[in-house]
Amino acid sequence: MTIQNKVSRRNFIKVTGITGAALTLGLYTPAKGEELKLLKTDAAKGLGVELNAWISIDTAGKVTIMNHRAEMGQGAFQTVPQMIAEELEVDLDKVDIVFGIGNEKKYGSQITGGSSTVRSAYKHLLRMGASAREMLIQAAAKKWDVESSACYAENGHVIHKPTNKKFHYGELVEEASRLEMPKDVALKKIEDYKILRKPVPRQDTPMKTNGSAVFGMDKKLPGMLYAVIERNPRFAGKVKSFDDTEAKKMPGVKHVFKVTVDVFATKREGVAVVADSFWNAQQARKALKVEWDDTGFEHYSTEQLYAKMNEDLKAKEGISYRTKGNVASAISKASKKVEAVYETPYESHSCMEPLNCTADVKEDSAEIWGPIQAPGWIQDDLTKVLGIPKEKIIVNMTFLGGGFGRKAFFDYTQEAALISREIKGPVQVIWTREDDTLLGPFRPGMVYQCAGGLSDGGSITGYKFKMAGQNMDHQWPGASKDSYNGSTTEGFLESYFNSIPHFSFSDLPLDSPIPVMWWRSVYSSTNGFAYESFMDELAVAADKDPLEFRRQHLSEERYHLLIDKVAEVSGWKSRKKNEGFGVAITECFSSIVGEIVKVSKKPDGKVKIDKVWAVMDCGWYVNPDIIRGQVEGSIIMALGAATKHATHFKDGKAVEKNFDSYKMVRITETPEIEVHIMDNDEKAGGVGEPGLPPFTPALTNAIFDLTGKRIRTLPFNLEEV
Repeated sequence: MTIQNKVSRRNFIKVTGITGAALTLGLYTPAKGEELKLLKTDAAKGLGVELNAWISIDTAGKVTIMNHRAEMGQGAFQTVPQMIAEELEVDLDKVDIVFGIGNEKKYGSQITGGSSTVRSAYKHLLRMGASAREMLIQAAAKKWDVESSACYAENGHVIHKPTNKKFHYGELVEEASRLEMPKDVALKKIEDYKILRKPVPRQDTPMKTNGSAVFGMDKKLPGMLYAVIERNPRFAGKVKSFDDTEAKKMPGVKHVFKVTVDVFATKREGVAVVADSFWNAQQARKALKVEWDDTGFEHYSTEQLYAKMNEDLKAKEGISYRTKGNVASAISKASKKVEAVYETPYESHSCMEPLNCTADVKEDSAEIWGPIQAPGWIQDDLTKVLGIPKEKIIVNMTFLGGGFGRKAFFDYTQEAALISREIKGPVQVIWTREDDTLLGPFRPGMVYQCAGGLSDGGSITGYKFKMAGQNMDHQWPGASKDSYNGSTTEGFLESYFNSIPHFSFSDLPLDSPIPVMWWRSVYSSTNGFAYESFMDELAVAADKDPLEFRRQHLSEERYHLLIDKVAEVSGWKSRKKNEGFGVAITECFSSIVGEIVKVSKKPDGKVKIDKVWAVMDCGWYVNPDIIRGQVEGSIIMALGAATKHATHFKDGKAVEKNFDSYKMVRITETPEIEVHIMDNDEKAGGVGEPGLPPFTPALTNAIFDLTGKRIRTLPFNLEEV
């Protein structure tokens, strides 16, 4: 198998057209919101729509499959081709996999986020592979002058069942390309899958272990320079003046100038240093003397931010998001009342690979290379900033060393493009670890005020939640500050809404210059802690088993089956008194995940995490090994957010600068993790993020079960419980 990492339009033509005629299939989006349609080349040209070359088969039989989504460790590089290859009947090891460039006309949305890669397009991708297979079968049948029903496809060949005659796909592509696309094609049954739902080894693993994988900073262009930026550490601050005298004397320095980029509805200013190497640019940056203008906005500290959130929760009802019945009356009349406040911190993304981008901007065109989660958004942004038509802006995706939502933003790509335009040549902009940690955007810190009422029988009669914190949507230009947070109930099980007779969810948006944005599982990562911790508090008040209490308020069989599974694998019913068991179940991105954490005490009396059991119900899925890996990674990331790291602010600036203060979980601190996958025929859900939200409440619930101590503020020190 060959994997192409560096793709331009020229390279793709070379890869797919080297042997002449090819069968090429794609997706055509007739209008926003309408179902994607399959097209072959001639039909697409007739409609005047640029073709999405998802599948290309040349006359030598070589199959090339495009991957249109970013690969940042979550397995998209494999899952997209694996879906197509299953229905196409080709061996994945004999397929070329190529990163698609940014092109929404071809691919539709290319945003890698919201755990959407599989769930948003799996049926279309399966149909694409199946349609190509059927066209190849029809072409073979025509050549043999037999019925197509007497033929089948297998391992890149079409075989005639009665005679065992065969053609490889390359012998059929010219004939197939002249056929009409099948209007309706039957997809395989799950039981007939050969590579789907199988633990197929990832094709990108060898490259990532031998060093051949191309990440953003690996990109090199002739004559390319390197740039770093001294940015205002306060998030709405400006450059008052700067002295570059000493910086320009440093070896290799070519340019020093002010640069301004968009960060949501504000501007971030800094001074760019461009040199012949990253090292020389960074040394010259240290010689800069910059005076900042930090007037006209609040310089918040962490204490001030949380004080404001707590004050708002006490004084205001907030913007209503979702309600049913009369929750105030239900709680006031309840036999038992429970109240609690939970706090979660601001968080850095802290990807393994710091931000970087390579840009080559010319007068009427631009080309970008880098770790990018949303190439279409980059094109839209640069069209606005550079005044270059979208179709003249090429965005090439490299491998990403983690993204978690941060690399879906476009400040760093805008920096590279603006600097390239200024110096009139290619440039690579690199953020240091300190830049990445200090400047954000961050996951917003949140405070939750929770109230619930219980009946004499221990059922929830009323459920009231208010959340305070920054609304990411309010930062964008022209956004209404009066709009509710659409993620207020994110993480909360949908089935709860059916069983709880009275509820209310609202939010109180915090206005702050601190930039905030998506972080793995977005608001679910914070909501889940509050919602499932409070569900446990209600269960304790009702004197009920926490797992059975949840079952009591979940009516659908799908949730009951998951509860049965998580209880079975964890030994929930046979747990011992000297062990603490905690459970949490959350739902986001169309997947349900239940997790149980077991804790105990070490000889010195300190709490240790013994094991985590996770049950993922993501409906239809591709590769169980990838699911297990994503759930394990999510749990480790959640463990860090729960017990290790947080971003604090002092005088309007982030405090934590690097991993000495923003600490990561070490391998010796990682508990044993056991992942199980529910098998059903539900629609595909997300995988990369849903495993994160339930861990923290399951952990804190387990600690309560063991020690009687209720943890409501994150992060906490496991050594001090």
